[in-house]
Amino acid sequence: MSIVVTGATGHLGRFVIEGLLEKVPADQITAVVRSEEKAAGFAARGVKLAIADYNAPETFDSVFSAGDKVLLISGNEFDKGRVGQHKVVLDAAKAAGVALLAYTSAPGSLSAALADDHRGTEAAILESGVTYALLRNGWYHENCTENLAPVLEHGAVVQAAGEGRISAASRADYAAAAVAVLTGEGHENKTYELGGDTAFGFAEYAAELSRQTGKEIAYNAVPGEVYEGILTGAGLPAPFAAILVGVDASIEKGELVVATGDLSRLTGRPTTPIAESIAAALKG
Repeated sequence: MSIVVTGATGHLGRFVIEGLLEKVPADQITAVVRSEEKAAGFAARGVKLAIADYNAPETFDSVFSAGDKVLLISGNEFDKGRVGQHKVVLDAAKAAGVALLAYTSAPGSLSAALADDHRGTEAAILESGVTYALLRNGWYHENCTENLAPVLEHGAVVQAAGEGRISAASRADYAAAAVAVLTGEGHENKTYELGGDTAFGFAEYAAELSRQTGKEIAYNAVPGEVYEGILTGAGLPAPFAAILVGVDASIEKGELVVATGDLSRLTGRPTTPIAESIAAALKG
């Protein structure tokens, strides 16, 4: 029996593998990756590697075994039909007779287009009859903190989210929840709505940035079409820019406030405060 993690060299996947290494022997962990080179560090620590690609179904033929617990980390190729990619993993997992398929989804309250692929994947999982755990991850701190250069340069956090608030948490928090589900008991056919303990708005986020940098940083709330223009002007593909604008519209409606407490309950600790994630990002 292995714990198998897809997308293991991605941002979230790396945290999950690190968390698993603290809980189970390395030879019980399989990292599914596209590039053996990128996963060399894991292999050196005894983690098994499986080279497979969502876009090549046959590569998943021998990845899973009966009794495995699998974490399907949602793909990030928005232009390649993510539901179809996820079904490749689902079909292989079902055929192998895995004990559990956990999937990183989006909050049930999120109506933005970003959630469409997640809803489609969830429907396929439920239809398949596989024993599942749905990890409906809320917004990530890193969605805000990973690109601070323009914010610091212009002295402004620019979003189209109005006064909306988000229950964000760090990638490490969401990864710890996944590790808890993969290594624990009693998570079969459960759905977890995951978010940070304390919701915040972008004005508070800007104020915290000001406090930590000593620079005057304002929150500039703009209409959706203006934000879309800013994003495409910065080089984002128009379809992806439209998805992000849709998320901001959902934030304004309160759809990314997740108040279940599921995340801190699963991890057994409070979620990371946004101030801590800002400090980490500023350190670089």
